[in-house]
Amino acid sequence: MSQFKFLNQNPNMRNKLLFIIVWLLVIIIPVSLFAQSKMVSGVVTTGNNVPVLGATIAVKNSSQAVVSDANGKFTINVPENAVLNVSAIGYKSQTINVSGAANLQIKLDEDVSRLDEVVVTGLATTVKRKNLANTVVQIGSKELSGTAPATTFDAALEGKIPGAYINANSGAPGGGVSVKLRGVTSVYGNTQPLYVVDGVFVDNSATSGGLNAVTQAGPGGATSNQDNPSSRIADINPADIESIEVLKGASAAAIYGSKAAGGVIIITTKRGKQGKTSVSLTQDIGFLRPIKLLGVRQFTAETAATLPGDPATLTQQFNDAQAKGEIYDYEKEIYDHTPLTRNTILSLTGGNENTSFYFSASQKDQGGLVQNTGYNATSVRLNLDHKINNNIKIGITTNYINSSADRGLFGNDNAGVTTGIALSSTPDFAQLHPDANGNYPNNPFAASNPLQTIALMQNNEAVNRFITGATLDVILQRSNKSTTKFIGRGGVDFYNLQTSVLFPSVLQFEAVNKGESIQGFTKNLNTNYIFSLVNIFTPSDKLSLTTSAGITQETGSYNNLLNVATQVIAGQSNVDQAGALNATQTRTKFLNGGIFIQEEANIVNAITVTAGLRFDQSSNNGDVSKYYLYPKAGVSWNLTDMGIVKPGLFESVKLRAAYGQANNTPAYGSKFTSMGVANIGGNPGLLVNTVEGQADIKPERQAEFETGIDFSLFKGRLGFELTYYDKNISDFLLLTTPPASSGFAQKWLNAGNLTNHGIELGMNARPVESKNITWNTSVNFWRNRSMVTKLIVPPVQLGSVGGVLLGTYQIEQGKSATQIVGLNGHGVGPLGDAEPTFQMSTYNEVTFYKNLSLRFLLHWKQGGQNVNVTSMQNVFGSTSADYDKPSPIPHVPYGVYQLMQIGSNAQQTVETSTYLRLREIGLYYTFSQLGVTWMRSINVGVSLNNYLTITKYKGYDPEVSNFGTGFSSGVDIDPYPSSKQAALHVSINF
Repeated sequence: MSQFKFLNQNPNMRNKLLFIIVWLLVIIIPVSLFAQSKMVSGVVTTGNNVPVLGATIAVKNSSQAVVSDANGKFTINVPENAVLNVSAIGYKSQTINVSGAANLQIKLDEDVSRLDEVVVTGLATTVKRKNLANTVVQIGSKELSGTAPATTFDAALEGKIPGAYINANSGAPGGGVSVKLRGVTSVYGNTQPLYVVDGVFVDNSATSGGLNAVTQAGPGGATSNQDNPSSRIADINPADIESIEVLKGASAAAIYGSKAAGGVIIITTKRGKQGKTSVSLTQDIGFLRPIKLLGVRQFTAETAATLPGDPATLTQQFNDAQAKGEIYDYEKEIYDHTPLTRNTILSLTGGNENTSFYFSASQKDQGGLVQNTGYNATSVRLNLDHKINNNIKIGITTNYINSSADRGLFGNDNAGVTTGIALSSTPDFAQLHPDANGNYPNNPFAASNPLQTIALMQNNEAVNRFITGATLDVILQRSNKSTTKFIGRGGVDFYNLQTSVLFPSVLQFEAVNKGESIQGFTKNLNTNYIFSLVNIFTPSDKLSLTTSAGITQETGSYNNLLNVATQVIAGQSNVDQAGALNATQTRTKFLNGGIFIQEEANIVNAITVTAGLRFDQSSNNGDVSKYYLYPKAGVSWNLTDMGIVKPGLFESVKLRAAYGQANNTPAYGSKFTSMGVANIGGNPGLLVNTVEGQADIKPERQAEFETGIDFSLFKGRLGFELTYYDKNISDFLLLTTPPASSGFAQKWLNAGNLTNHGIELGMNARPVESKNITWNTSVNFWRNRSMVTKLIVPPVQLGSVGGVLLGTYQIEQGKSATQIVGLNGHGVGPLGDAEPTFQMSTYNEVTFYKNLSLRFLLHWKQGGQNVNVTSMQNVFGSTSADYDKPSPIPHVPYGVYQLMQIGSNAQQTVETSTYLRLREIGLYYTFSQLGVTWMRSINVGVSLNNYLTITKYKGYDPEVSNFGTGFSSGVDIDPYPSSKQAALHVSINF
């Protein structure tokens, strides 16, 4: 104290001391900084001296990092004796000590076995694949859309996810597929995976356009799951995607809670990179063709007379048509077209040490196989990342999508009006074309004239969508051994969907309703956030602990207003220009909340142990305040890094096991018995709904155990992943039929348990690696089996048309959850199973002389049955191509023989859907030595998508699911035919 008192009493001495201190700081700090840091430059290339764009060069135990430019070059300011971690997608990471080095030449080896891929293990944590306890599928941008780009994102997934069963809901423009991961997840609940785009939980609902008011395909008024609408995940632009991770079961996805019972598909879009701004302009142009046509019956005067009606009149109609040369193949006339497709993409990326950006704008235009159908979409994306300082980083992603799909009138129909159903009973001598004034004749063989319907009706889906996400990373504490971060992620997904369906009064089937206009307006808003604290504690180089904890919340608000107007004034489409109007409104809301905690331990860089707990509550549960507990745990043991398996033949050997639980919240409204509005004696009143709710309804619970071994050989040129999983679902939901004395027609119930088990085998290899030729290949094999282990109600049939007459699904204890039953000649029995016997796929890339690349994807699905009503519908209408072929009964045509089986045997409708499909093949060449500085490269290529399919299946496409994205896949009822695509691609990089 005496020293401070002395200074206070002697201001001159105090000023001199301050002067000395300031000068010391002025001298010492720059010297210290100069001594502690330096600039290091370098080039990152492959083993063949090809520059690596986008490699990350990071200072170990620091947030300092840069990214290599298009020439592989980088410059970074580092402390003296710093250690750099160099990584890039698809390459093995390297650790480099920069002591005494100012210019680095870094060569990265390709990671054929993908051991250095970084995989998401929690809501805010990651781990390298070589230490992962689960099998997680990763799909890069080249695999997703770099071979033969599909027209929509959901279609681009087909054949690329081991463990998935993917079917197209319709071949109509605009997409729409059903994705099931590792078998049956639910019967009446959500069966589809959760899609997460840059941290935003993205809605994938399919909204009915009200076609059921006309087709009467299903009960329940204007809406039905048989309207074949688009899935909203189809809105995402595949060209914006950097990578996809697929968490296939609860053992990996448990930390995501109630949305993750069907698995999680994590989509990461492209981000900006440090360096000069790069501009890329891509133009794709191509055409579509139908994958297959069924063919039509070739009538004669004699066979025409056998059709329903007066034989003499039918014979005369055929003779008149033949004499005039007016015999038509209406299937070809309607479907056999070659529409053009076009896709234009402009992207810019760049940034500096603190701020980076990625911007893209794309415009897609796809014609339809059927006239007056098609799809166009415009997408604009801006991703920004900014480092405020060494401790705070923020990121913002924004995406606007505007799309319009004209999808026609197809699928199931009990009124005879959809294109396929009307066509099935229309012979080739029918006269359907318009006269000179454009007036169409009525079709005497069906309820509608399909040419008239295609020309005059409208079925449009128009979408305006905004997806916005934000990320905040804050380092709260940092030392040599510990780093604590706050990570906040969240976003908003909002779209307006307008469905517009118009059936003019001149249509043949509008004689009663005098014209119909069906206008639907949907607003959907989803929000989510994740706030977490993450601590990484490294007490030594042999132990690292990562602790994370946080809270999550997801909300959803769906509002659909559907107006069905009849007796519409000719030339009008407004619903107020009609004689009658019926409005239906559907509103749903949910609020899900969760708390999670997770611990990950990496021991001697060889053993990784993970354990976590998730507490979930939902407004859809019977008890909205109750938190349900869902644990997860996993362990991996790398025998090579442990030293048990010596380096040599094996580069890496890893044993792994994981367990986790997730839940599927009950369907909205299942806990209530709702009341419907009714007109009672001219007064408004309420009627009790015929569906009884259950106040104590519980979420479905899924528990999954998986185990496996991964190993790579020959310095990583050959790698294998072998996985076995067992997934159990308890308390699955059913809509059952209660006793008639209850007064209800149906009742929600937690009805039983089911299980799935299966195997997944994967191989990655580089069979050829020379100076001029490199061949990379991957092969995957997967199969799943399911069984209902408990059912507290009698067997339940659901999910098809015609019931046991044509084949239907049946939930039954002790049987497969996807069994198909029907009449078998001795009563009702099993006829097949929708689950494939197995599936295989192989992706290959062969590179010649660095610049020429051949890529292709083959997909083989063996076994599994569809309920093929399409082919039988043509038999019902006496128009099937093989109707007049010989049958097992002498002098009886095959078509008549098939009709004789109806009512006694449904096996002919339950058909095996095996196929081998060349999904994608592309040939690309890159011109990189252009002789100008303002243009980096030009890439040109040609591709084929779904162009070759080998199958004995009699429908348009064995990969079909006309009953939407729910449980009942594999039902084939006169869909919009699937298409194949050929395209030319040109990409210019500036």
